[in-house]
Amino acid sequence: SGFMGAGKTTVGRRLAARLERPFFDLDEVIEKESGLALEEFFRSKGEAAFRDAERTTLRRLLADNQTSVIALGGGTVTNRALRHELVDRTTIVTLTAEARTIETRVKGTKRPLLNDAPPSRIGELLSARSAAYNEAHLTISTDDREPDDVADVIAQSLSRDPVLVALGEKSYLVDFTQGDENVLPDRIAALLPSKIVYVSDSNLERATESALFESLAALAIESTEVILPHGEKQKSVVNVQAIWDVALGFGIDRESIIVAAGGGVIGDLGGFAAATLLRGIRYVYAPTSLVAMVDSSVGGKTALHHTAGKNLVGVFHQPSSVVVDYARLLTLPAREVASGLSELVKLALVDDEELFTLLEANAEKIAGKLSEGALEILAPLVRRAIELKARSVRDDERDEGERLRLNYGHTVGHALEAHGDFRLHRHGEAVAIGLLRELALGVSLGVTPQIALDRTEALLRKLGLKTEVKKEELAAAWHFARADKKRARETIRMPLVTSVGASRIEPLTMDRIKTAFVVA
Repeated sequence: SGFMGAGKTTVGRRLAARLERPFFDLDEVIEKESGLALEEFFRSKGEAAFRDAERTTLRRLLADNQTSVIALGGGTVTNRALRHELVDRTTIVTLTAEARTIETRVKGTKRPLLNDAPPSRIGELLSARSAAYNEAHLTISTDDREPDDVADVIAQSLSRDPVLVALGEKSYLVDFTQGDENVLPDRIAALLPSKIVYVSDSNLERATESALFESLAALAIESTEVILPHGEKQKSVVNVQAIWDVALGFGIDRESIIVAAGGGVIGDLGGFAAATLLRGIRYVYAPTSLVAMVDSSVGGKTALHHTAGKNLVGVFHQPSSVVVDYARLLTLPAREVASGLSELVKLALVDDEELFTLLEANAEKIAGKLSEGALEILAPLVRRAIELKARSVRDDERDEGERLRLNYGHTVGHALEAHGDFRLHRHGEAVAIGLLRELALGVSLGVTPQIALDRTEALLRKLGLKTEVKKEELAAAWHFARADKKRARETIRMPLVTSVGASRIEPLTMDRIKTAFVVA
């Protein structure tokens, strides 16, 4: 992908030759099949008709199910739905070039959108398409670079296979590794930071003997570290203040970054600090717990706890890069693994029946402390969960619509956590109870089939999670649900499961929701 004159056709042909795969130039295919040159097509039928032909032709090429290289038209990815089809089904490489380079390259050629246009038209189109072009798995400038060099870079990068969180100018990649400690420094180096503030917790530092922080030394970038106490209770303004103090004392600037390495608490603290320092600097997240990988690594939610409840003070601030190292999961105790598996069940329950079925089939193999064999089964499930989360975030970044489905089990779960002062239940344990209570609520409303509740309860038990809580504790937790951040007056837009792998959002009154906190 990329603007006209960026080199898509030239580079695409050379890349296809290296990969020994078919090559298609989308514009050329349309010209051949329509019998019209591009300029004539635009003149006789108009741009709207061309875009229709573009979509139809591209979808047919993709449906052929062969690995190929396709050079898109300059405006192909401006169609949001089509662009996101490409995000889900292909690897998108955006070639870029400065406006002056493009002007030189297209001079004397026939370009329907530039004919008789002033020189400023190139800059206007580049600006208008910038967000769409940014939604790519790889972006390469072709200014002053030979096509063969660009093709080589692309070919070498294809093994990386990241998940793209497509958010226009705020797009970022989630990279995966298993024990390669060079990946995180490489992703940090690509951001060209002026300084690095590394944030982690005492548990991780003991487990790794500071290896993660020490791996940054090879970057030869000024770095400092902030080591915070471990535990959910630590997600407070006191610990954000500690990051602020170190970062500002270190002399950070707008090109500095925070690197948050740890579980969900560290991700929230590091992300919140990054969002607020100097009115916003970049951050990189290296989640090390299963809960963090499948739940909080993607989406940019950063929040702190308050005495009134969980995650009530926060902002949306997307990371610049996420690195998931599956090898970290081998260090987790069984209870932490179970907590993370609860979040996997939630995602499957509301959005992916196939994932739910896979969890049922493999529950005994992935429950408990993980072995190498169990990790081999679990890793693709983690990636699938992250792909699901990335799609929800791109379609609803600020939790105002369909992304609310990912809060399933959390109205009850967060209330239980807060009632227990964040010590009684791990996050995933509370969510497991929340899933069952909210499924029961759905059953009582006639929305959720009983079989969904029965299958979920059986699966959670197989994964080593508690499925019951004392009714007195549940009733007492209701007080904290009243402060739920999703509440608007006396209603909450609640996700409700309609079948395993499917859900919808429905506004429910607080009185109706209260029944989820009552056990007969």
